[in-house]
Amino acid sequence: MDLGKKFHELKEKNEGVHMAHVYYGDPNEEFSIKLIKTLAENGADIIEFGIPFSDPIADGPTFQAACERALKNGVTPTKCIQGIRKLRNDGLNKPIVVTTYYNIPYIMGVEHFLNKIKMAGVQALIVPDLPVEEANSLIEQAKKFGIHVILQVTPTTSENRLKRIIENASGFIYIIGVEGVTGAREKLGESTIKLVRKVKNCADIPVIVGFGISKEEHAKRIISAGADGVVVGSAYTEIYSKNLNNPEKTLPKIAHLVKQIKKGCLKN
Repeated sequence: MDLGKKFHELKEKNEGVHMAHVYYGDPNEEFSIKLIKTLAENGADIIEFGIPFSDPIADGPTFQAACERALKNGVTPTKCIQGIRKLRNDGLNKPIVVTTYYNIPYIMGVEHFLNKIKMAGVQALIVPDLPVEEANSLIEQAKKFGIHVILQVTPTTSENRLKRIIENASGFIYIIGVEGVTGAREKLGESTIKLVRKVKNCADIPVIVGFGISKEEHAKRIISAGADGVVVGSAYTEIYSKNLNNPEKTLPKIAHLVKQIKKGCLKN
């Protein structure tokens, strides 16, 4: 379950990491548990476990709708943490990275929140709306619990800011491959590839790329550019959101896509 070990183990096998992002509780908790298990069994190396939030500013329409549905169903941060514990009790042994907007740990009390997720079996935390300039306190507190705070780099990150992010980075660096919000896209721009190379040249911890990745070819391109892994989320949500009355029916299709993405993560 150790994050560093997972990257090392896959590097030895000449494989890139596939991190799969899910917003828990959409359309219901039972389905989320089945979905996460399906992802883990078919090629997801790390689970990015999203805690639904009312104003997910980094997310596009697919994930916004997912958050809305989950919140309407009464999903709370506490239920999310219980869901992580259930996954661990059921035998899930992949690293789990929690994604949350800062309001949630702030309201719960940062230390209390970190303690809760640590006890549930979480290895790392992503807070999309917490800039590096304001992250020091969270990084220091998270260290006490052995939790990595994952920092993000975007196409508009300045040289000075990139330097600061690299100095404070832990676990891995998350490159946001496009300007804008999450969501599956048809093509990956050349600027994404350039950004991967730039960050890889300066950073000595793993670098993974998210936002817009939805196909095997995307993963292949990112890994070929030198990234250590890819993140896919909206592409999975789009599949099950087409059948919200019976989302279980879509699990074979999701399993197929996870396998395809993982295939794209294999280095030649």
